Order: sequence, then C-alpha cells, then structure tokens
Amino acid sequence: MTGVPLIAADGATVTLGDTTLLAPTTFEVMPGEFWCVTGGNGSGKTTLLRAFLGSRSLTAGSCSVRGEPANLAKPSHRRLLASLVEPIPVARDMTLREQVTLVAASWYGNTPETGERAHWVIERLGLSSLAERFPHQVSSGQFQLFHLALTLVRPADVVLLDEPERHLDGDRVELVATLLTERAKEGTAFLVATHEPALVEACDGRVELG
Repeated sequence: MTGVPLIAADGATVTLGDTTLLAPTTFEVMPGEFWCVTGGNGSGKTTLLRAFLGSRSLTAGSCSVRGEPANLAKPSHRRLLASLVEPIPVARDMTLREQVTLVAASWYGNTPETGERAHWVIERLGLSSLAERFPHQVSSGQFQLFHLALTLVRPADVVLLDEPERHLDGDRVELVATLLTERAKEGTAFLVATHEPALVEACDGRVELG
C-alpha cells in the first residue's frame, strides 16, 4: 500500500519511573482502515490513544497523525481528529438532539448539512426515539451511544475510540461495528481500543499490546 498513513506509531514508548505504561509499539493505519488495539488491562491501550491525542507525552519513539506529531494546540490537528477517549462534557438542560446538532453546527456552520448530519447519526445509532430526552433521562448504554453520536457527527480523518462497546448489549455492539466499518469505507481511519470480539472481527488490522 502506498501513500502517507493517517495514523502511525514508530517505537512509541511510555514509561513512568521503572513502570512501563506502553511498551515500544510500531504500526501504521492508512485512510479507510479500521484497526483495533487489544490487550489486557494495564497493557497501554488508553495510553496509546492519548499519545495520538497529544495528551500523553512519549518517553521514546513517535506518534503522528497524517505525518505530523500529535499537538492539540494546533487547530489543524484538532480538525483532523475526533475522539471518545476522555468523557465528553454534556449539558444537563439540553436534549440529545440539541447537543448533537450543536456539535455538528460548530463544524459545518449554519448550513443544511448540519441538521442532516445530526439527524443521520441520531437515527443510525438508534437514538431517534430518545432524541428529545435529556442526558440524565437515558440508560448507561443509551448514554454511551449519545457520546458516540457526539463524536461521529463531526468531520474527521481520524477517529480514536476507547472501548466504544462499554455498557452496550450485543445488538448495539454489532450496530457500532457496522457503522465504523461503513465510515471507514468513506476514507476515515479508526483506531479503537477494545475487548469486544465483534469489533476485532470487523476490523482491518490489529495492534496487540502486552
């Protein structure tokens, strides 16, 4: 495969004193590929995702997005990359639909595409019947789908997800796997830390840590 990878790690390592948080890791994810990061608890999955976000400094090696070092201070980096690694702040007094639409509007502006994108992701994640509810009125699984909607509604060349299957039943996990596969076919590169076999089965490549 030719071209510049959207996601690349070259000997990426994180240590804290005598503790290794992320052993040296090397891989590349090209546009349109959906990769999973697997391994036991404490193997460094979340640490690796944070390194690509730019919120975790490496001890050695590198992590890059479209050939550039991760740097949250750069607007171009933030535009390239969407993530559900840390909890997303939500408003208690705004409905699910209002908040997904607000995120879409922050990227697409006041255009017809804003409403279309918000409607599409809400419907695709099975949240249409809950769209007028407030965050505190939904279950933990529905709240997780809401977080995924907030992440996927915006444009991004790279999407990082940390255990997107959290709190979801089997049918919803399959739905998320299908949605990520479809989005990848449009050219987005996914890096997903997961313990879920259905996601691993659907992915194009795998990074095994630990």
